[in-house]
Amino acid sequence: MLLNVGTFIRSATRFSPFIITHSSPSSPSSFCFSFSPKQTVSFALQSSQMASFTTLSQSPPKLLFRQLFEKESSTYTYLLADCSHPDKPALLIDPVDRTVDRDLNLVKELGLKLIYAMNTHVHADHVTGTGLIKGKVPGVKSVIPKASGSKADVFVEPGDKISFGDLFLEVRATPGHTMGCVTYVTGDGPDQPQPRMAFTGDALLIRGCGRTDFQGGSSQQLYKSVHSQIFTLPKETLLYPAHDYKGFSVTTVGEEMLYNPCLTKDEETFRNIMENLNLAYPKMIDVAVPANMVCGLQDLEPKAN
Repeated sequence: MLLNVGTFIRSATRFSPFIITHSSPSSPSSFCFSFSPKQTVSFALQSSQMASFTTLSQSPPKLLFRQLFEKESSTYTYLLADCSHPDKPALLIDPVDRTVDRDLNLVKELGLKLIYAMNTHVHADHVTGTGLIKGKVPGVKSVIPKASGSKADVFVEPGDKISFGDLFLEVRATPGHTMGCVTYVTGDGPDQPQPRMAFTGDALLIRGCGRTDFQGGSSQQLYKSVHSQIFTLPKETLLYPAHDYKGFSVTTVGEEMLYNPCLTKDEETFRNIMENLNLAYPKMIDVAVPANMVCGLQDLEPKAN
């Protein structure tokens, strides 16, 4: 089933030195939802509007999903949980240090058990919240791609599965923005959420992509990553990026294959675009990257030693 979620607005337009985006029309409101296969999907909009889409039959909710926003770096953090499991195991993708307390309060309010704090890559525009989360919630494990070369409790590689309750995320390697980027994709199967969801980090954004001129980035590699690992997913797959600066919150594989202004080009044209951007040096990179290489605990490590 193709689920057309339309356009939802999260925040005011921002310029980013990190991301190549394309201006698009926008409309107000944002959403969060919980769904499972063959159930009603309800979108709770900030504007108090409601929209729902019903499939063929009803079943108890399974996946709880929340999209959270950090305005200084325009970063999205994602909370996922198996709310039909007795323990309600949960994970956070790309948490930010500034919003750790907000995220953990939400986890507590929803009665979830946080087991993983994950990153799609070593971020250069904010400090990850994974280290702070580990200090506040005993037992939580940090997760990051092995190719990133950074510290974490769990290192993931292409093909790995990250289980939380009866649900899981599949790891797909999508380097190019950095050499250690991955995309986390919800599982494929009758007991997994449909349509599938992919958390693309900075590899693929809504009508844009991440820059490729630092941290081992490669425009050629990014092009191949997106086309082989993301554009091969079903066209109705929902795509959730790590950032947005135009007020959008979600897109689909089908939309980006048609309308992404960079990645719809042939590989040579894409490479020429990316290699001639002349972007400013990222203002947070000298702080964020060293901290994120040690799970966001750069300042705490010398004290511990």
